[in-house]
Amino acid sequence: MSLAHPPRCFALLPCAGVGSRSGAAQPKQYVTIAGRAMVAHALDALAQVPRLAATLVVLAPDDERFEAEVPGFTGDRCWIARCGGEQRAQTVANGLAVLAERGVGADDWVLVHDAARCLLKPEWVERLIDACLDDAVGGLLALPIADTLKQEQGGRVGATLDRSHKWAAQTPQMFRLGMLRDALAHAAHVTDESSAIEAQGLQPKLVLGDSENLKVTWPSDFALAERVLAQRTRGAT
Repeated sequence: MSLAHPPRCFALLPCAGVGSRSGAAQPKQYVTIAGRAMVAHALDALAQVPRLAATLVVLAPDDERFEAEVPGFTGDRCWIARCGGEQRAQTVANGLAVLAERGVGADDWVLVHDAARCLLKPEWVERLIDACLDDAVGGLLALPIADTLKQEQGGRVGATLDRSHKWAAQTPQMFRLGMLRDALAHAAHVTDESSAIEAQGLQPKLVLGDSENLKVTWPSDFALAERVLAQRTRGAT
């Protein structure tokens, strides 16, 4: 297949959710951690990845806070679209359409990242790009599961599950725009991009992530993220 240019890489942040599990009184992406909105930390990390041609943040149509919360998100590599949907998959699909309108090709790579993974480091993104840039399918950051897994039944343990060969999915997740767009168009009730790709009979590549790349979800996660960022700040001084 002849391409007009080598495939480029773009980041996409679905940022239209309300974070109902977090216990916060506002969309969790705007909760302050280490003095800044959570989403600002994630965007800072992506901005430090030179191979990302641009980052698109997909907001809810009625979002009026983003520019005030993340004033540094400006420039040619910083794109915003207010076209988020009710579910993550719809928000991502709408974002892919915006990228296509902006000239991103079907064979270009899109790295979808959770705004709630505010502890992202640029080197993890670089690791993912290195592993997937020449891959036929793409892949995602993930970690092998170390804990013993229990299946709940009525508030009690119903079964212990075999943890071998099981990984916990993280983000970014990196797939070609055309492939991901088609997969999402045929997927139902998927919670991440890899699930949509898997539903097409494909096998995304597992790329080793990091235990610090946690998704801030529960109330206690905010304090943990605060501590990690504080430690990083002290280590940089």
